[in-house]
Amino acid sequence: MRVTNAPASRKRRKRMIQAAKGYRMRRSKLYRYASDAVDHGRQYAYRDRRTKKRNFRRLWQIRINAAVRAAGMTYSRFMEGLKAAQCALDRKILADLAAQDAPAFAELIKLAQNALQEKRARLAQAA
Repeated sequence: MRVTNAPASRKRRKRMIQAAKGYRMRRSKLYRYASDAVDHGRQYAYRDRRTKKRNFRRLWQIRINAAVRAAGMTYSRFMEGLKAAQCALDRKILADLAAQDAPAFAELIKLAQNALQEKRARLAQAA
């Protein structure tokens, strides 16, 4: 007698069809097509979980740059000034402040400008 392990196979296939729920046409009905579609979907999900982090960082940089340029400074100088001032705020928080709390962000810009001036003064004395 041939052993097919039918209960486990049926469960595995049913789980795959359930994962393909909402897909169009035979991708949600037939095991072979559902399996391919779910596998590709999981690959895209894996890739895009990493891409999402890059995309958000770029978005935050764009928002910070727009707010900083309105004050007559560039993004790179602003970040250099914050680093010189030992400000521990990350780009996500800075972008949120730029969008939601303009007065607080203006204070950060002043802090960065002062830190840059002090840094330049130290470098001029050393040279």
